[in-house]
Amino acid sequence: MVILSTSLWLLISNAGLSAELPAQPLALTAQESNLPLEILEEPLPSRLSASDISSEKVNQFVQAYLHVLQLIEQHEGELQGAETDLEAQQVERQVEVQALLAIKMAGLTQQEYLQLLGLANVDPEFGERIAAQLQELI
Repeated sequence: MVILSTSLWLLISNAGLSAELPAQPLALTAQESNLPLEILEEPLPSRLSASDISSEKVNQFVQAYLHVLQLIEQHEGELQGAETDLEAQQVERQVEVQALLAIKMAGLTQQEYLQLLGLANVDPEFGERIAAQLQELI
């Protein structure tokens, strides 16, 4: 089983939607990822409720979520085959950067993505809405 960093784990951690993968504490910083600071440190949007979320935002989230899962699956062999912790961390950072860019390309900020992921975890109605759209695309 692949051990994922905290930041990568946060991008997929949803009890109803993702595989159960353990997390190791390793935060991705702008300096580590070579991403512009504004990608990682955008202001948090106001609290969301399921009724406030448009179909477009749900679609953006689902697209980003599927892309993040695909990235992790594509690099799983590299992570498992890493001979050192440093090699594994480098692969994780690559996946994290690509995942953050996929989220941004889907039209979401990292915070919006994480907020929608969290809402899907705690709001059964919203979680079902996400799951239904995932089922349509899979």
